[in-house]
Amino acid sequence: MRKANADLAKKEADRQVALADKGVGTLQKNEQAQAAVQTTIASALAAEASVASARAQLEYIGGQADQLTANVEAARAALKTADLSVSYTRIIAPFDGVVSERQVHVGDYVTAGTNSISIVPLPDVYMIANFKETQLSRMKEGQVATVTVDALPGESFKGHVTRLSPASGSQFALLPADNATGNFTKVVQRVPVRIDFEASPTLEHLRSGMSAVVTISVGSEGR
Repeated sequence: MRKANADLAKKEADRQVALADKGVGTLQKNEQAQAAVQTTIASALAAEASVASARAQLEYIGGQADQLTANVEAARAALKTADLSVSYTRIIAPFDGVVSERQVHVGDYVTAGTNSISIVPLPDVYMIANFKETQLSRMKEGQVATVTVDALPGESFKGHVTRLSPASGSQFALLPADNATGNFTKVVQRVPVRIDFEASPTLEHLRSGMSAVVTISVGSEGR
């Protein structure tokens, strides 16, 4: 628009010059037309400078916006790193349970792999029953088990066999017997059998290490 005004003013100035040369126009109008041309050109140049300045400001603001976005992303990454570092200060059990034994106390130094506490899992309570090897011929996973506990007379708990150990308990002893020396005394071995209890409100009364008697139903062939 300003360029159009400048062109119009220049044409008017040229027309006044031509009229002045012919002796028709006045000197005053000629000078006014020339001043209008200069004013319009100056105004157009100022407008172009304002446009250039505005564009430069927009580019600067755009660069700041990119920098601010980068700063926000960097802050988020730092926050995630801090949260991860804080999580390393917490030890979380992989299952719900009750602490049965604690080996460390507040202020103790521990390293990776240190036994800190022992946990009895809840509510998935189970027991390990050591059966004679002669009792395993008809025993298999899934069979129903009835458990009575000496500490809770009159109470019985239902469960089922979930796993028979692949080896006798003596094989997992700290010093297993070495029968290859020839000094061998035949003793009936005990094989650990895991029994998982069915859900029951009375399970909360059981404690790790209690003595119990287990009866497993093996069908019509006996127990």
